[in-house]
Amino acid sequence: MVFEVLEFGFMQRALIAGVAVAITTSVIGLFLVLRRNSLFGDALSHVAFGGIAVGLVAGVYPLWTGLALSIAGALGITKLRQSTKIPADATVAILLSSGLALGILLVSATGGFTLDLFSFLFGSILLVSVNDTLAILALAGVVLATVIVLYKRFMYITFDEEQARVSGLSIAHMNYLFVVLASVTAVVSMRLVGILLVSALIVIPNITALLFGKGFKKTAIISVSVSVFCVLAGIAISYAFNLAPAGTIVLVSVATFVATLAGRYATRKKAEVAA
Repeated sequence: MVFEVLEFGFMQRALIAGVAVAITTSVIGLFLVLRRNSLFGDALSHVAFGGIAVGLVAGVYPLWTGLALSIAGALGITKLRQSTKIPADATVAILLSSGLALGILLVSATGGFTLDLFSFLFGSILLVSVNDTLAILALAGVVLATVIVLYKRFMYITFDEEQARVSGLSIAHMNYLFVVLASVTAVVSMRLVGILLVSALIVIPNITALLFGKGFKKTAIISVSVSVFCVLAGIAISYAFNLAPAGTIVLVSVATFVATLAGRYATRKKAEVAA
């Protein structure tokens, strides 16, 4: 039964794109979580919603317009944050609300939601086309390659930005580059879980991995493993029971987090009793 399902082209594309998105979101998400900026990915996805609406109205491939607007918004907010004393959470709120407002405005001006826009809102991993899959793989490859090359610099800035500045690192440029990578990641993951659930895929696997209390590299490996497992399990369950893939993936992620938390609590209690 499993191998018969894998013979379908749409399932092959869903699994390939899903794994690529799972790895990318967990890697970028770990830096966001450690920077205490978990909702930044959510804000970027809402800005991308406005860009996707622009693309659908203009007849342009929406992934590219969503990416362009998301990057522009992220760079603008980062510049605003660096040049003013506006709190980080307030800038995220500005980014989130402005992107969502633009999307709603365009939707209302063009007569309501289309099927394509609806699929970006709630995800449609089982409906990804060959072009979508190639775009996701290309963008995910760029993000992961950049993180691998600049891994030590990103980690340095994440854990001790002041010391990194003193050591001569260009903090501003590195932050600009990171928000671009985060923007790409948010846009790529929309096809999997939709605009409304992007932050869940970025945050939950990393929070689960942090519960193990390991070092950075081991935490990253655990996060990637958890993310890939949740995506593959979510896709399989959604197909088997005819459920929405996006919601199923997120609920599997939540269940994994709860199970890990319960296991940690049980282990701690057992250690206390033994002591």
